[in-house]
Amino acid sequence: MAVPDDTRGIVDPAALLTRVRFRRRLPAPALRPYIERYWLIDWDLPIPYTSRVIPHPSINLTFQWDEETGPPYTELTGIPHGSYVRTLTGRGRVCGVKFRPGAFSAFTPGVAATGWTGRVVRLGEDSREGSAAARPVRKTVREAIGDEARGEAHQHPSPFPLPHLDLTTPASDDARAAALDAHFLALPLALTPQIHLATRLVDLTRETRDLRKVSDVARAANLSSRSLQRLFAAHVGVTPKWVILRYRLHEALDHAATDPAPDWPALAADLGYADQAHLTRAFTKTLGLPPPRRTPRASPDRPPA
Repeated sequence: MAVPDDTRGIVDPAALLTRVRFRRRLPAPALRPYIERYWLIDWDLPIPYTSRVIPHPSINLTFQWDEETGPPYTELTGIPHGSYVRTLTGRGRVCGVKFRPGAFSAFTPGVAATGWTGRVVRLGEDSREGSAAARPVRKTVREAIGDEARGEAHQHPSPFPLPHLDLTTPASDDARAAALDAHFLALPLALTPQIHLATRLVDLTRETRDLRKVSDVARAANLSSRSLQRLFAAHVGVTPKWVILRYRLHEALDHAATDPAPDWPALAADLGYADQAHLTRAFTKTLGLPPPRRTPRASPDRPPA
C-alpha cells in the first residue's frame, strides 16, 4: 500500500524528486506500532546531486547499493544530531525501514536508545542471504553502540536482528515490502507500556503545536519533567526539547519550500520561538545555512525599490 506524499524534513523536495524515484509503502498492519513505513529511492544521475534532510526522531535501517561503492551494504542510522547530507551520483538504490519514534527499543531490549544517536553502523558489506559479511553482525552492532550500551546488551542478549535479504537488486516495490514484512513478522516482539507511551508522546508533539515546552509535554503525559527525560533517553534517543524544536523546524522548512516570501517574524512567533533571531539560529545550526530572506511586498504608499 502506498503512503500519501509527505516531504516534511526534506530540504528542497522539488529538486530531489526531479532527480530520484522516491516511493513509500506501509508495513503489514501488525508491524505499524513498530515501523512507520518502508521507503525506496532509485537514481541514475550523470551529475552528482547533494540532498539534505532535517531528520525525524526516528532510527532507519537501509539496504543500499551504488555503483561507486561496489557490493550492496546495510546500515543502521541513529537519529543524527544535525541535518543528514548525502551526495548521490551515478546509479544507485536504497530500500529503507523507518521505525516509529521510540519503538526501535522493542528490537533491542536493555539498550538505551541514546546508544544509537548520532551513529551510522555498517551492518555488513553485503546484505545478501548467507554472506560472510552479514553473519557477524551481532558482534558488529555491540561493538558500535559504546561501552555503556554494550554492557546493557551483554546483560540482555538481544542484538538487532539483521534481515539476511538482498533488497537492492531489481524487484517490485511490493516484493521488497513483502520480504521485510515476512522478516519482521517472524520476530517475537511486543510493545511495552513505556515504548507505547514514548511513541504516543512523540506523535502528540508533532501534531499539537501548543506543546512548546518540555513541561507542556510532561503535563500531557502526567509525568514529571525528569521522568519524561528518562523515558525519551531510554526509548527515543533524543530529548523532548529536541523533538519539539525539530518538528517546529520541519514546519519552518515547509513554509520556506511552499511560500516564496515567508513572513519569518510572524512564523517564528506562531511556532513558539521568542523572535525571528531564535528561529534563524535554530535553522542555521541544523542546516548550516540561514532561512531564505523574505522579499518585501510593495504597497500603495511605498513603491518597490
